Amino acid sequence: MTNDIAALVQQSNETVAALIDDGASTEELFTIEHHLVSTDFTKLEKAAVELVKVGYHVDDADEFELDDGSRLFAFVAEARVRLEATLLAQQTEQVGEIANETGVEYDGWGTYFDTDTDEAELH
Repeated sequence: MTNDIAALVQQSNETVAALIDDGASTEELFTIEHHLVSTDFTKLEKAAVELVKVGYHVDDADEFELDDGSRLFAFVAEARVRLEATLLAQQTEQVGEIANETGVEYDGWGTYFDTDTDEAELH
């Protein structure tokens, strides 16, 4: 499994720009959720350990059964940071590299942006 880190960084930069365009503050801290997934729980667990070592909070993995009966495991690695494109690009590279080293898929990051009317998750 090789993640396209350049594409993930581009997606990260576009997400930051969209959040700021929608009125998100660059001064507030946001919970950033980096999404990792694998069919191999052992590989996913190794990725979780490595992410904790570099300062992320990692939730317990969830297990999903797909339509074909196969199982998929996923977890979120969290960090609280300001919406700064450079910082989030660095996090994206860091998480992507750990995902590549451990053989899991990194599906990018998301956050919750509280608007006047509702709360929406953005990826």
